[in-house]
Amino acid sequence: MSLDSPDTRFLVVVNEQEQYSIWPDYRSVPDGWRALDVKGSKQECLDHIEKVWTDMRPLSLRQAMQEQGQG
Repeated sequence: MSLDSPDTRFLVVVNEQEQYSIWPDYRSVPDGWRALDVKGSKQECLDHIEKVWTDMRPLSLRQAMQEQGQG
């Protein structure tokens, strides 16, 4: 199956820094990432990520800035 095939189904995955990506559902999710309960076409998965990933900063940076009072 090809990544560009319209029949390819994808998973939404997230890493420990709360960064999102998509991954083909026929492959094992790579180390350091976990699959969310969101599956669908490439566009459906990208649309979901666009809705939920509103702050592109890694979690560690957001936490450091919050500790420094920079919100």
